[in-house]
Amino acid sequence: MTEREELARLLPALPERDLPAGRHSHHKDRLMQLIDDRTPATASASQSRPTRPWLLRPAVWMPTAALALAGALTVGLITTMDSGYGVEPSGGETAVVLLDRIADVAAKTEATPVRDDQLVYIKSLDAGAEYQEDGSYKPGRLTEREAWWSQEPGPVKQLALFYEGGGYSPLRELLPPGSPGIPAGIDRPTYQWLASLPTDPDELLDELYRLTRKAQGQEKDKEKAQVVFDKIGELLGKVMPPRTAAALYGAAAKLPGVKRVEDAVDPAGRHGVAIRRVDKRSSWATEWIFDRDTLAYLGERTYLTKDSQMGRKGTVLEESAILQRAVVDEYRQRPGSGAK
Repeated sequence: MTEREELARLLPALPERDLPAGRHSHHKDRLMQLIDDRTPATASASQSRPTRPWLLRPAVWMPTAALALAGALTVGLITTMDSGYGVEPSGGETAVVLLDRIADVAAKTEATPVRDDQLVYIKSLDAGAEYQEDGSYKPGRLTEREAWWSQEPGPVKQLALFYEGGGYSPLRELLPPGSPGIPAGIDRPTYQWLASLPTDPDELLDELYRLTRKAQGQEKDKEKAQVVFDKIGELLGKVMPPRTAAALYGAAAKLPGVKRVEDAVDPAGRHGVAIRRVDKRSSWATEWIFDRDTLAYLGERTYLTKDSQMGRKGTVLEESAILQRAVVDEYRQRPGSGAK
């Protein structure tokens, strides 16, 4: 039995609800992909899995390689769009200037510190794409999701709890029995961990380069600019100190290839201005969308920049809109109400 098969056999079943019909094959594929990321790269080329792009990376779905997403992921709606693909208007505000303005707003935003015994609550509207064996992606539907993220420094084994489609699903680590769990860090960014990051944009960018590693299917850039851009995008939806948020935007402004998009739309139908970067190897673009007036972060989307086996140019592979963020004291508690 291979290490991959053994890890899969040891994974516990999620007890709180069953998967809808037709979802098992999707989750099996995602689970095997995650297990592969934890397996040492000792297999021969003939034994390795074919490389394919890494989907479903919205901010609310942290961490990636450390988690079992079976029972937690919901496929969303593939759509197409045509917004000029992020070309900055001549004579207009550049991406760097826009990010500097966003950083200034973030630095002045009030935020209440989050204790280790509390939970970060995030309500979002998400859509994605389900991988098919022929390399294409199957349309799904938009889904409203609630998440309660543990803030314990850890290590912890249950990282979050999700509510969608009328049922609760725990998010647990992928490692086999005996593992102490996942500590707070780049793969589980708690408020206190985010508060520990450098607040100087140059120092923070150096730290992000150090902490991140290149994901399968992303451009082979020795500076890892795309994977750092994606990692910053994953962090933007979190609750964090204002100075940390400002430093993240400042660090993003120093990445090569960032562009301004004059008009972008999130899954909730909200129009705004966006920051975009293209992953040249996978031929897709990721946009961070902000309210045009307040510059508040709204969400993100990823879409194809040219026709391919995956779909036509403009096909949205994933998108997420942040509807509400808050701090609560226990699982299943909603902002402004008691536990449920």
